[in-house]
Amino acid sequence: MTKPGFGKRLTMGAILLLAASPLAQAQQSEGPQKAGKPINAGDVLSGELSALRLRAMKPGESAYQITSEPRRLPPPGGLCNLETGPETFQLVTSNRAQAAQLKGLLGKQVAVRVDEVTCAQDASQISEAVVTKWSLVKR
Repeated sequence: MTKPGFGKRLTMGAILLLAASPLAQAQQSEGPQKAGKPINAGDVLSGELSALRLRAMKPGESAYQITSEPRRLPPPGGLCNLETGPETFQLVTSNRAQAAQLKGLLGKQVAVRVDEVTCAQDASQISEAVVTKWSLVKR
């Protein structure tokens, strides 16, 4: 005996399978994604700035993230175990002045000069890469 509603679930599964196959074919026809261009110390990283809320943050601390095009990091990090390299970069603020500087730029396109960047390794780092030393570039 079959369970009640078995035919409905089977029909719905078939519909989902048929709907998903054109998407899979479209992704395959795009070809392999290229790794992003490299980013080294002194290079400029630009993208949209957003605020992060982390559970491990103490009162008064702030964390920010830039979403950019994929970039490769210098060795040994390289692609950070990703096909194209990281696209999200967490900006670590070292003082209140840096945090205040970024707070007014939320949701806007920003550019920062990267001095130190690494792949994310801790559970508290939700971005793919972490920029520990940086300076804001005036446009």
